[in-house]
Amino acid sequence: MFSTYLAKSLRNGKVYVGFTEKEPFDRVSEHNKGVNKWSKRNKPFKLIYFEKYYCKSDGRLRERYYKQAWPKRPWFSKEKFVHCFASDTR
Repeated sequence: MFSTYLAKSLRNGKVYVGFTEKEPFDRVSEHNKGVNKWSKRNKPFKLIYFEKYYCKSDGRLRERYYKQAWPKRPWFSKEKFVHCFASDTR
């Protein structure tokens, strides 16, 4: 299965939108290890939301939607979205 996920930086509140074939909790663990430059600067992260897909292209489309939605749609508030799901994950 494929997942689109949102991880919130506990350091500065930035939200990372990603796509993975791994389990979302495992992928966020990799981010917390600083696997790339952006993750290293913004870690630690907490998984706040994810969606599972059987089809890779559906997951990629959803990732693109989330990445494009916040800058272009003022009614789609990242802060409100994050607040709704932040307390529902482990």
